[in-house]
Amino acid sequence: MEKDKIDKKDHILDVAEKVFSDKGFDGASTRLISGEAGVNMAMLNYYFGSKEGLFLAIFDRKITWFQSVLQNIGNDDTISSWAKVERYIELYSDRVVNSNCFQKLLYQEMSINRSTDLSDKIRDILMKNVSELFKILQEGIDNGEFKKDTDMHMVVATLYGTKNFIVNTPLMSSALLGYDMKDDSMIEEKLKPHLKRFFKSLLKSYLLNEHEHTN
Repeated sequence: MEKDKIDKKDHILDVAEKVFSDKGFDGASTRLISGEAGVNMAMLNYYFGSKEGLFLAIFDRKITWFQSVLQNIGNDDTISSWAKVERYIELYSDRVVNSNCFQKLLYQEMSINRSTDLSDKIRDILMKNVSELFKILQEGIDNGEFKKDTDMHMVVATLYGTKNFIVNTPLMSSALLGYDMKDDSMIEEKLKPHLKRFFKSLLKSYLLNEHEHTN
């Protein structure tokens, strides 16, 4: 019974994610989402309370899982700080191009130049993951593995900014990279390995102290 409840909630969230990404927050309605999901309004309201509650649940589901994975990486005392960054890059590069609806939804909401209670809540959810990466970077600085003048904020901006450009401007990025960003096979075969190689090479050069490069 509990599993059925979880499966139903996940189904509603999957449908809502697509509807919100197509229509935007303002253009979507809970009635449309309930119709697309094949559930009644009473069930949707029971699970999520409101359109805002449903919207936030989409973000919380995606971000919370990734946060727990990052915490596990950060707490692993058996690997170096750089190895933790490499693991982050692997996971990040895999995930950002796996959930195109969510990435479109995220970009739409975060690119709107407004500060509302809803956008502030989404920002706070996202910043939890940023703080986990900051902890890994700070650890590397403190133990001498990373350069003392490392600009952690620009490292995050570089990762997020590159992802936003590639995923959210597919016509431009397809022309730039030379393969179709709307082709799932090209994403798997070319984009993901491309991102991983680039991020690792870039951050290794930027983060590591000279003696770490030679070890």
